[in-house]
Amino acid sequence: MSSTESPSVPAANVLPKVAPVRVAEGERLRSVALPGVTLTVRSRPPECDGLPPALYVHGLGGSSQNWSAFMALLDGLVHGEALDLPGFGDSPPPDDGDYSVTGHARAVIRYLDAAERGPVHLFGNSMGGAVATRVAAVRPDLVRTLTLVSPALPEIFVQRGAIPTGLLAVPGIAALFTRYTRQWTAEQRVRGVMALCYGDPGRVTPEGFRYAVEEMERRLRLPYFWDAMARSARGIVNAYTLGGQHGLWRQAERVLAPTLLVYGGRDQLVSFRMAQRAARAFRDSRLLTLPEAGHVAMMEYPDLVAASFRELLAEAGELPALADGSGDGSGEYGATGAGS
Repeated sequence: MSSTESPSVPAANVLPKVAPVRVAEGERLRSVALPGVTLTVRSRPPECDGLPPALYVHGLGGSSQNWSAFMALLDGLVHGEALDLPGFGDSPPPDDGDYSVTGHARAVIRYLDAAERGPVHLFGNSMGGAVATRVAAVRPDLVRTLTLVSPALPEIFVQRGAIPTGLLAVPGIAALFTRYTRQWTAEQRVRGVMALCYGDPGRVTPEGFRYAVEEMERRLRLPYFWDAMARSARGIVNAYTLGGQHGLWRQAERVLAPTLLVYGGRDQLVSFRMAQRAARAFRDSRLLTLPEAGHVAMMEYPDLVAASFRELLAEAGELPALADGSGDGSGEYGATGAGS
């Protein structure tokens, strides 16, 4: 089955009822119908008028909830919104079944065009980082700054932890894995995900773990859950093989927006060694390395990532420089031009 075939799942209007998606204090959820896709948008009402817009894009298997804690830290700086990509979170599958990186990027662009919110401060994690890179390359008018946390850009030697994701892209593997793990509890699945995605799973609070289990239980009831996972994984693999002007590294070189790159030293999915290559590829880049972080630094070390974003705004002339120099983070942060 190709990544462009229609999904073999029931129509959205006959899907079984599942538990509602959690909404944190100060957040709102709304559904936005667009041509070919319906997106759930999580937002935080701005503290004051005139704040610049920001949009957050999650990774494979994630949702807009991945950005909740981080979004709250930027209240007063930006008017934040986070998308559930098609087939993830509370968004139903796309009408055309296109889960490719380009398909997800098209959904983001359709939303920004319809909402007339651009240019935005665009954030992306993992697969969402690849999606955000493509958006910034093909529609520079929609992006004022770009922040990428462990972006899923092509690697020749992939991390060992990323191999299961690649295997998930193989037709039939998702069904086999579903049968093999049928007896796994939601708690077991969440512990496995956190062990893979966090540098230190112990940083997850008991409340955060409980919320993650509730969300996992909800997702497992969705008939299209594994289909969206498998075909999005296939979309990432396909994007890795593209060359020429459509290749992700070539598109990274086309990005005009000031870019903040965040890499974790304990990332099991995106290699830490790709940080320097990314810093060279994006022409106007800054690099934040967090040696103790895993794949989701915006969830593990939200304060440090938020502080570095504030520095990016200051350097871009959109925020006064921090007088006390706080927020340098741990590791490395600095302007890294394309020729460095």
